[in-house]
Amino acid sequence: DRQTLVAVLQFLRRSNLRESEEILRREARLLGDDLGGSVSTVASSSSGVAAVPAVPPGKGGVRAGAAGSLPGAKGRPLPARNVETAGGSCGVVVEDQPDVSAVLSAYNQQGDPALYEEYYSGLKHFIECSLDCHRAELSQLFYPLFVHMYLELVYNQHESEAKSFFERFHGDQECYYQDDLRVLSSLTKKEHMKGNETMLDFRTSKFVLRISRDSYQLLKRHLQEKQNNQIWNIVQEHLYIDIFDGMPRSKQQIDAMVGSLAGEAKREANKAKVFFGLLKEPEFDVPLDDEDEEGENEEGKPKKKKPKKDSVGSKSKKQDPNAPPQNRIPLPELKDSDKLDKVMNMKEAARRVRLGPECLPSICFYTFLNAYQGLTAVDITDDSSMIVGGFADSTVRVWSVTPKKLRSVKTAADLSLIDKESDDVLERIMDEKTASELKILYGHSGPVYGTSFSPDRNYLLSCSEDGTVRLWSLQTFTCLVGYKGHNYPVWDTQFSPYGYYFVSGGHDRVARLWATDHYQPLRIFAGHLADVTCTRFHPNSNYIATGSADRTIRLWDVLNGNCVRIFTGHKGPIHSVAFSPNGRFLATGATDGRVLLWDIGHGLMVGELKGHTDTIYALRFSRDGEILASGSMDNTVRLWDAVKAFEDLETDDFTTATGHINLPENSQDLLLGTYMTKSTPVVHLHFTRRNLLLAAGAYSSQ
Repeated sequence: DRQTLVAVLQFLRRSNLRESEEILRREARLLGDDLGGSVSTVASSSSGVAAVPAVPPGKGGVRAGAAGSLPGAKGRPLPARNVETAGGSCGVVVEDQPDVSAVLSAYNQQGDPALYEEYYSGLKHFIECSLDCHRAELSQLFYPLFVHMYLELVYNQHESEAKSFFERFHGDQECYYQDDLRVLSSLTKKEHMKGNETMLDFRTSKFVLRISRDSYQLLKRHLQEKQNNQIWNIVQEHLYIDIFDGMPRSKQQIDAMVGSLAGEAKREANKAKVFFGLLKEPEFDVPLDDEDEEGENEEGKPKKKKPKKDSVGSKSKKQDPNAPPQNRIPLPELKDSDKLDKVMNMKEAARRVRLGPECLPSICFYTFLNAYQGLTAVDITDDSSMIVGGFADSTVRVWSVTPKKLRSVKTAADLSLIDKESDDVLERIMDEKTASELKILYGHSGPVYGTSFSPDRNYLLSCSEDGTVRLWSLQTFTCLVGYKGHNYPVWDTQFSPYGYYFVSGGHDRVARLWATDHYQPLRIFAGHLADVTCTRFHPNSNYIATGSADRTIRLWDVLNGNCVRIFTGHKGPIHSVAFSPNGRFLATGATDGRVLLWDIGHGLMVGELKGHTDTIYALRFSRDGEILASGSMDNTVRLWDAVKAFEDLETDDFTTATGHINLPENSQDLLLGTYMTKSTPVVHLHFTRRNLLLAAGAYSSQ
């Protein structure tokens, strides 16, 4: 995109960043010094100008640039890679937007404004009269063409023509574009376009359509016969047509996949290999004892015993063929307390209830009553001993849900008096005077939108509208660090299943990977076209899934920051994401009330669960992955048969190659139960280690 490139070079020159300008020039093979008008010589090489992607405008701040290296938990640095920008990876650090005018000026190529309606209705007539098999595919053109033609009219100040064009054709667009059209209808003057990020994104990122070769040839022939250059130019300039060989797709198949801000994902986007298998559990001996279980206190310190050898600790001797190498990213070493916790976990697992259609879990619902502070986030520890609420009044409140009260560590002076060698030193350091069921943590200066307990229950993360993520100690109930990287509200945060790393996502459309002991992010995942609304770690901690208001879900590789999967199909912003325990599948829920199921290895949608009537805020698989629970604003918890949903999937090579997905219409067969609350929207779900389902939400009186 030459204009953008020139804009960037001009900006670098104005800012006296000569070195960067030179580097960029060399990268892009732009020689000659004439920046004023056109760039004089462009060396025609294979990379051409495409070597430098457009940095999306409307998103100031440092977007590209090397990510630095991930400091290993064991001190081994990960290699520094470039962070992916919306266009690919790019080494230029651009502090500010490129000239917006340069990006918009592509709209200058002028047709006769009076003929726009004729062009569009001519194409519409052609598509509606084409054969059924092509009609569904070609209908995908309506929306992107409508938007670009409208913006072109507005940009060239033909306001009345733009208005009549909008009024005449906006009713023909698919219902799931209503929200976008509302934004569009408010852009009626050239000046409005400069500040509108959504429309600038629409301008800079090509809208992706997936069309069979036959349908494409048909379209091309029609436009060339009609000499309809205006539309052909837009198709060439602003659309990316992903052509596949084979049968055209049906209306249902297309409807399942479209609906995001930038169309579908290119098929290339989901081709990279993903190591979705689980890491091997470390092996250690488990002391076997049943009679003495009551004697253990809750810290999980077994009484002194001769450990007998037991095979539970070494369940998985074989390496999962789809698992990443054990040392692909540095993970923290297990501490003794972690090993004890794993032992407790295994004991609990031995008593776990096997769930299934015949054996549904009991559900225990924690209702927040009189939550006038406005409950905005909930999390529950893995061992289900504590629950945390984030509130709109900027407080974080932690409750103990076992009889054991929350206690802080004693002051330094008192600690110095303790005998460090005694067996119960961990008990002695706690201050009984501080024991209470509830602790309130103050520090944020805006509503708290996300909370997450660390796996070892020593730390708690919270993220807020104030743009920070805070790390709290659950030993002292004080704030240890405030991580400042996002300049706008942070919508979600989550600890890695192994601790140490955590992820956050926010209004600045970027997800960031952090380590607790670094105050700068280790990775920046850029590529979404709207807010990153939810973030989740894959069970093996090598990948992160982010759901966004651009109606797509992306899977990112923690090692190098690359985007390895883009899933489209939701018709509204995504608000919940959950990985299946075996790491193979992903479930996502959005404002459209649908739960979509994805096969990560093949990069395909494999199911759709319909039933909810409002936004889905919570999704969770049971501990063995037999049941998927979903919680929604419609005040219900629904249980779905996950085993049946994922069995005998047809993922043959053809489907993978063309994306012809055939979704079974069996949501109702998969629905195992619907449970109503008393006007309490469900914001969080959690399966205990024994497969009891815990749910949480705040009672709303209206």
